[in-house]
Amino acid sequence: MPEDMDEAEEDKEYAEKYGFVTHTEYEEFEKGISEEVVRKISKIKQEPEWMLEKRLMGYRLFKDKPMPKWGPDLSGIDFENIQYYRAPKASKTSSWEEVPVEIKQTFDKLGVPESERKFFAGVEAQFDSNVVYEHLKTQLESQGVIFTDTDTAVKQYPEIVKKYFGTVIPPSDNKFAALNTAVWSGGSFIYVPKGVKVAVPLSAYFRINSQTVGQFERTLIIADEGADVTYEEGCTAPLYSTSSLHAAVVEVVAHKNAHVRYITVQNWSKNIYNLVTQRAHAYANAQVEWLDMNIGSKLNMKYPSIFLKEEGAKGEVISVAIASNGQIIDSGGKIYHLAPNTSSRLISKSVSKGNSLTTFRGLVHIAENAANAKTYTSCDAMLLDDLTKTTTYPYIETKRSDATTAHEARVGRLNEKALFYLMSRGLSESDATSLIIFGFIKDLADLLPVDYVLELKRLIKADFSNAVA
Repeated sequence: MPEDMDEAEEDKEYAEKYGFVTHTEYEEFEKGISEEVVRKISKIKQEPEWMLEKRLMGYRLFKDKPMPKWGPDLSGIDFENIQYYRAPKASKTSSWEEVPVEIKQTFDKLGVPESERKFFAGVEAQFDSNVVYEHLKTQLESQGVIFTDTDTAVKQYPEIVKKYFGTVIPPSDNKFAALNTAVWSGGSFIYVPKGVKVAVPLSAYFRINSQTVGQFERTLIIADEGADVTYEEGCTAPLYSTSSLHAAVVEVVAHKNAHVRYITVQNWSKNIYNLVTQRAHAYANAQVEWLDMNIGSKLNMKYPSIFLKEEGAKGEVISVAIASNGQIIDSGGKIYHLAPNTSSRLISKSVSKGNSLTTFRGLVHIAENAANAKTYTSCDAMLLDDLTKTTTYPYIETKRSDATTAHEARVGRLNEKALFYLMSRGLSESDATSLIIFGFIKDLADLLPVDYVLELKRLIKADFSNAVA
């Protein structure tokens, strides 16, 4: 009974902040996946023939590829009961006041326009299948920075899209990458020209509003030689009794001496299958950082990866997994050293309670030509009771005798002496627990912007109130 009560309280907390449903008008679209559905999506978007061909290739591969067998159980996904395109009857606009009032109120509640005014260089808001709002500061436009939704990019910047789309993550990579290629909609397209440094972050917010709907955004980020950009995304959905699917694809290209930082704070509700493929190519002396915060979803499988393709490239994957009753968060990262003098770090921390499971999967590959490669892997886990489980699958494969590799892992319970001490100083059990948990992940959370850190603290408190068994 106590666990059921905790889960109900968590759902109440989530519903108050994120779990409300917006009632708006949608375009009619059937459920299920077929070639006809793929063609219909492409026709609605008035796409060129070359993009339709990519979609159809993705659909054929999706049909033929098996479901992954090595991770969590995905048998609960009913592909024929999903709506693959769900678009509100709202045209995209760069004026917040022109967004339909009910959708505007949704993002107002989530704090998106406030964040845009205060902090971000550019903001994009996607509601189910379509981007409904985007804005880029004039100064960046004058520097040649492109920040738009991927649908628009296909029409306005076709040569750039054709050059990079599907080159980092081909549709043949896995079943869900193939599905995304077939039915993708929305997502962010960013191009930063040579030498341009975007001083403040670009940001996107993805909202699933409907039941049994799929969101399949396609994000493509290109940082040209010497460019520097930070991109942040947040994700939420209402609470429903039926499951929805989020299967995004993110491709990042960091050219020579470029720097890309990609930050995700994923707080999907506990009816969402979150199955995302994220990958970056880093060229000579480029640096790519993934900061991946996984808090929500029913089942999460996400392993940002970096291919260090040329000499001096650096890669870092930092992930935080926070799981409560019934959640399965399977996360980690992959780094491939494919050139000399490359370096990487793969860092993970997880906190879990109740009948939940956190899993770290880390893969580091050092190729024969990757002389003097250096890599470090660390995975730490905190368990809050006797019901929860955590597993770790670190894998380091090296073809070089001169490689420097290191790995460490730790797992432990919440420190009850620390809990007693804090409570003896007047903190409630809930506040003391939250403080200890945040202290455990603080070194990783400190890499986030201030607004995200404050939200993370609030989510931890909501998720782990009265967490000690």
